[in-house]
Formats: sequence, C-alpha cells, structure tokens
Amino acid sequence: MTADNLSELRQAIDDIDDRILDLLNRRASVVIEVGKAKAGQSKDFYVPSRERAIYERLTAANPGPFPSEAIRKVFREIISASLSLEQPMKVAFLGPQGTFTHAAAMQQFGFSAQLMPQKSIPAIFEEVARGRAPYGVVPVENSTEGVVSHTLDMFMESDLKINAEIMLGISHFLMSRSGRMTDIKKVVSHPQPLAQCRKWLEENLPHVPLVDVGSTALAAQMALEDESFGAIASEMAATLYGLQVVKERIEDNPNNFTRFLVIGRNTPERSGRDKTSLMFSIKDQPGILYRMLEPFSKREINLSKIESRPMKKKAWEYIFFLDLEGHIDDEPIRAAVNELKDYCQFLKVLGSYPRAR
Repeated sequence: MTADNLSELRQAIDDIDDRILDLLNRRASVVIEVGKAKAGQSKDFYVPSRERAIYERLTAANPGPFPSEAIRKVFREIISASLSLEQPMKVAFLGPQGTFTHAAAMQQFGFSAQLMPQKSIPAIFEEVARGRAPYGVVPVENSTEGVVSHTLDMFMESDLKINAEIMLGISHFLMSRSGRMTDIKKVVSHPQPLAQCRKWLEENLPHVPLVDVGSTALAAQMALEDESFGAIASEMAATLYGLQVVKERIEDNPNNFTRFLVIGRNTPERSGRDKTSLMFSIKDQPGILYRMLEPFSKREINLSKIESRPMKKKAWEYIFFLDLEGHIDDEPIRAAVNELKDYCQFLKVLGSYPRAR
C-alpha cells in the first residue's frame, strides 16, 4: 500500500466520522423534541421496551462487517447520552465505585447516567422511593450462590416495581498492591465472591485467613492501604484503585452470572418478551402447593423461578417469590394471577419487565 492510498483511506474515514457526528447531532435534536413532548404527558423518560426494540431492530438489520455484539454497546452509549439531554438520569446502586453492581448499572444505563453509590440495599430502595433517584440497581441472585436475601426482604416492605433485569457475567480477580502472591497474608472480599472462589483459595492459599467485608470495592480499598491484604474483586476495581492483578478469573465456576434488578416507581410497557415477578403468602391447606401452581400449568405459562423466604413476623410461615414468562397485561397471565389470589393471604405483583438476554 502506498502512502497516497493510506492517506486516501484515512480521509475516507474522516469523512465518514463527520457524517456520523452530523447524524448524532440530528438524532439528539429529535430526542430533545421527544423530551418536550413527554414533559406534557407525564411519561417515563427511560423505557426499557423501547431500548430493546432499538437494539433488536439494528442487530437484525446489520449486514456486517461491523460486529453485531458491538451494536448494543455503541447504541447503549448513544441512548445514554441522548437521555441525559432530556433530563439527568440518576441511578442509585450498591457502592462504592468498582462493585459488580456498579458494573451492572453502567452496562444498563451507560456512562452518561449519573450513578449514585449507596451503602446498602435498603438505602437504594429509600433513594428511589423518595424520588431522589428515578431508578436503582440491586443484586438479586447469583448462578452459583443463589439469592440475595436482603433484596427479596426489601420487596416485602416496598411498593417499588421491577423495571428491568440485568445479567452480568462475573469474573473474580485476586489483586494486591505488590502483585505478588507471596506477600498476601489475608484475603478480603464480600462473602459471595469468597464463596464463589472457595476451591481456588483452598488449593492456592490454603493457610491464608479469609475475611468478609461489605463489598468487593471496600476490599480493594483495604488492599490498597495494606500490602499484606489480597482482595477479590472485579477487573474494573483493580484499574480504579490502582492495584496489581495477582491472578485473574479465579472463580470456581466459569459460567458464573449475577442477576440484577432495576427498580423504579412504575411498571414498564409490554416489550413482547417479558417476565413478571410476584410475591405472595398462601393459606395453609392440604394440597395448597399443587393448587398454587395449577393456574399457571393449565394455561401453559412457563415459571422460571420459585423461591421462598420465612416471614419475619410469623414463625414457620413463608413468602413465595415467583418469576414467570409474560406481562401482567397479557390476558392468560392476568387470569392466572387472579385465580392464584383465591389461595393467598396476600399477593403483590413486583413488576413486569423485559427479560434480559
């Protein structure tokens, strides 16, 4: 390739970039008009079903060679920046910065959102309930370690709705200030990452004490302050806190995912590929568990999760959490839920929202 050819190709890229910039600004102008229209109608600025439709339409129409997987990432940031023109998108998450919940919030809302770290899951619910943040992101279950009980417990007390779910692949990194495994005298992390790396730790650091702390980001901060500490956290935390990676991807199960929920005050519109979450307690009767599931079985409604939690105020009585495919506005779903109510002491629809990919 000659220097002239290379110069021509670079000029072609510059011309295309100028066109992209012009189109981005034209899109932003339309978004501003949409924001003005919504302001007079009390409509939500963040519409998960609309975002899903954009991603799916563009991915299906993509002829290549631009990779389809990158389309969502590129348009995630375009949409994030566009929403910030309508109004600041404030999102509360379980902090500090560098936690996996932080990563999930960025994956869902993009870098233009105003992410607000909170010290606890109840604090996230409080921020959203009081309107200081329209949305919050909370962890709800891990594919290896199961449910996050604090999140389920909060739904017993809160009227907030689930607006979306996020699936985040979890990889754990062992990090320290020096980057040498021989310097590590104590390993610190949140209890879940410690449990998810139990086998690796037993094989590689069998005599090193393990210490539970409030978050992976706090563990990274502790490792930064003390060279004898090794922290288990995300790769983002290592970069954010200036730590050296001792060993990457030490989770025992490589197929390790955590599910997060976006909570808000309204229920999203149907997207065509939705999930509905319920919580309820049932009357203690013979055969009640069978009758609890029958309304869904006879309508061929797929149940993707059933979880029980003890009621705090009554010994040996339980709250059930149920996830099913479909939206509460779908007639079969609504009919099944109404039939289930007859067997319940109480029932609450936690939300209908687009299913994560």
